[in-house]
Amino acid sequence: MRPSVKRLVIASVAGSVVLGGVLVLLPSSDGKSAPPALGPAGRAMVAVGAGVPAALPDLTALIGEREAQVRAHPRDDQSWAVLGAAYVARGVRTADVAYYPKAEHALRASLKARPRGNAEALTGLATLANARHDYRAARTWGEQAVRQAPKRWTAYPALIDAYSGLGDAKAVGRALESLQELGSGPSVMTRAGQVYRDRGWREDAGAALADAAALAEAPAEKAACLYRVAELAWERGEPTEALRYYDAALAADPEHHPSLAGRGRALAALGRSSDALLAYRSALAKQPLPEYALELGELYESLKLAPAARAQYDVLRARVRQESADGVNNERVLGLFEADHGDADAAVERLTAEYKRHGSPATADALGWALHRSGDGEAGLKLVTKAMEKGPRSALFAYHRGVIERELGEYGAARRHLGEALRINPFFSPLGVPAAKDALAALGDPPEGGPEEMYAPAPVVQRSPQAQAGSAPSGARGTARPAPTRPQATTSVREPRSRSARSE
Repeated sequence: MRPSVKRLVIASVAGSVVLGGVLVLLPSSDGKSAPPALGPAGRAMVAVGAGVPAALPDLTALIGEREAQVRAHPRDDQSWAVLGAAYVARGVRTADVAYYPKAEHALRASLKARPRGNAEALTGLATLANARHDYRAARTWGEQAVRQAPKRWTAYPALIDAYSGLGDAKAVGRALESLQELGSGPSVMTRAGQVYRDRGWREDAGAALADAAALAEAPAEKAACLYRVAELAWERGEPTEALRYYDAALAADPEHHPSLAGRGRALAALGRSSDALLAYRSALAKQPLPEYALELGELYESLKLAPAARAQYDVLRARVRQESADGVNNERVLGLFEADHGDADAAVERLTAEYKRHGSPATADALGWALHRSGDGEAGLKLVTKAMEKGPRSALFAYHRGVIERELGEYGAARRHLGEALRINPFFSPLGVPAAKDALAALGDPPEGGPEEMYAPAPVVQRSPQAQAGSAPSGARGTARPAPTRPQATTSVREPRSRSARSE
């Protein structure tokens, strides 16, 4: 074998072992997961390259391998991009936000080594920005990635998340169409299911996510899909069904910590409070997200355990401070907490700024609720109404709207939306559900009889002397009726009558 050929073969083998192979990094063209390769690090590289969840042990192995590679070869842009994406995935899976600054450093090092044509690093930066809830930055990075590699399907899920966070439904639809033109595997189905859910298309969302779960091969990916199906069941007010899917997700991947928090919600709805508290505490121990602390605190409060609730609210504040130091934006969660349990005026200030940055339906609802809690119900109602019109079918949105309408004296609308909240999900909140029931009881039943006048009154027919004497005039269709007396009502529903009715 010639020396040059021998060196080429050795380099190729070393590259396959050390880098996991360029083909392993690049996702398949149709969005399907590639088969496992080269042990734990290889499996994680497949997942990271395809934008799907990876097992935590595999991520640990991949991170260790990539760290060693970039120490030896600091200009290896491909390894820097893989390392940055792995850091993001690890941070998301464990809620260890200390990985996010490391991810940013690695991804920017990749861009520095290869400024042009580096869609992998740009996609990683978009995914990182989404993890930090910085959707403007995610949009910028994602759009750059798409411009550089428009046929690389893995950039589009990050763009969909960014557009959703910004409340740009039209852009979400365009990005989803592009994604579906390029791929059809479980990753694409999962993203489509999330978009359908946000549009309120629950049946379509359920079908897409169930198909994704059936097709997913890697345990971590299957668990993520099953969790999404469970969340849909929860939002429909089916805690038993939701619990079944949460358990299935944990059976597929015991490290899927969001399913532990989901179990807590479902168990609380089923009256199994002790089990629910245990599930929440386990989720918080393994993935200490502020929203889990808020949910657990409100569960404690509903159980009249005020000291325990306050302790969880302290955990929430501390966690938000910690995550803010690493660039994570938790303004919406903190604003909702302040509106209900703290300083409503501070919540308005915080959420007003957040709504200007990220005008999603969820942020509109949070700001509208905070405005109501601070005394500006009219402004709050406009935003909560917008959230219901533009966002998913949410029991929380309907509850907020019904409460505000009741305070404004719009009692009919309040009955309708409070009842809708309880129909959508009778278990949506351990504190909100009793409050909604109490508000409905205080409103009482609507007045009997319904609308007093459904049609415009018939015109008065002037009768001739002959008709008054008992003979009907020529062409008359019957004895004329006197016009009905209209009640003195300020509002009535009128519908146009047919031509024949108006000529009577």
